[in-house]
Amino acid sequence: MRKAEKRILAPLTTAIEGAEAGILDRLWEVVEDRRRSGDTMTSHSARLIARGTAKVAQKLGEEAVECVIEAAIGNRKATVLESADLLYHLVVVWVDAGIRPQEVWGELARRQGISGIAEKASRPQGILRAAGTRKLP
Repeated sequence: MRKAEKRILAPLTTAIEGAEAGILDRLWEVVEDRRRSGDTMTSHSARLIARGTAKVAQKLGEEAVECVIEAAIGNRKATVLESADLLYHLVVVWVDAGIRPQEVWGELARRQGISGIAEKASRPQGILRAAGTRKLP
């Protein structure tokens, strides 16, 4: 158990230039440019968006499941790789939905300093009904 914890909790060492959170803003710009170009022959992003919102959302779900599986089995390297795939597909969802990263960053900033329990409790109960869950907020 300790070996698994040590492997999972070991710090990442990234010596790659540009390896910081701002890369998500830059990625959004690239995906948005590809969406606008509509060049489905050379752009994976344009091709995915052209397939429609349902396919974009499906790909995000697939990547989320793959990331969860790798994390659950303690495969740290694969979790990093799947996390990158997950973030890319999340950005594609944002572009498809017309959501700018700053909107998400703003929501995160709004929540900063608020207990997660309190934040969930403040959500309308209709969201829970629509989600078909009986879990407590």
